[in-house]
Amino acid sequence: MTIAIGLIVTLACMLGGFVAMGGHVGVIWQPWEFVIIGGSALGTFIVANPMKTIKDTGAGIKEAVTGDAPGRQQYLEVLGILYFLMRELRSKPRNEVEEHIDSPEQSPLFQKFPSIAANHDLTTFICDYFRLIIIGNARTHEIEALMDEEINTVRTDKTKPYHALVAVGEGLPALGIVAAVLGVVKAMGALDESPEVLGHLIGAALVGTFAGIFMSYAVFTPLATKIKTLREKQLRSYVIVKQALLAFMNGAMPQVALEHGRKTISVYERPSIDDVEQIALGSSGAGGETATAEAA
Repeated sequence: MTIAIGLIVTLACMLGGFVAMGGHVGVIWQPWEFVIIGGSALGTFIVANPMKTIKDTGAGIKEAVTGDAPGRQQYLEVLGILYFLMRELRSKPRNEVEEHIDSPEQSPLFQKFPSIAANHDLTTFICDYFRLIIIGNARTHEIEALMDEEINTVRTDKTKPYHALVAVGEGLPALGIVAAVLGVVKAMGALDESPEVLGHLIGAALVGTFAGIFMSYAVFTPLATKIKTLREKQLRSYVIVKQALLAFMNGAMPQVALEHGRKTISVYERPSIDDVEQIALGSSGAGGETATAEAA
């Protein structure tokens, strides 16, 4: 939604100012200049990136347009699944807990939190580290180092679309110059025409320079930044899991471990302590009784 609003404001100000100066908007419409620039940009993008990155860039653009990013409710669900798994690990035999982490898609615990169950990568991250805790003999600092390394790897993968679009954005002004040069070459072939025709051809050529710069700084670079912002928000769930599990491994009660995770959430979207307690203590009758007994 914000992308559409931003583009509308940008275009309205740009075209409105151009018209106010006495310009004619129709002069800017030079479709073949845009074909040269857009086609060249698409081609270089395909050359520079593997197919996985190309597909992920498409997914990233879709996320940016729809604003698909984790919010307060998903953060609550992350804290909720962590609480239940930590509680299970403290109160039940480990082989029963293994049933949840070995088959999360069939686990009733994960089914309580649909946004987590639908996120395969995050679910795998949670299950892998609970599995390491169950195996035992894992030192906290070693687990922390391993988590940091994996989160950095996930960050690198998730920000590849950002870097790909930034590279395209940086090349667009140069591609605009290419289109402008081709337009000038065309104009040079019409020197015997009237000044009116020649002026039109030169103006059309200069549109290429304008289009390249505009597409770079008003479209692709902001779009890339939007994708990076959303992908960084997606990584926040991994950090929540990391901090909560480290606190749990160091002996903290599940409720206290959740607070370690909650504090890593941005203040703009951070659930309150009451919200976390509600999802931890009030989700089910039996679970609530066990949790209350633990808290006591």
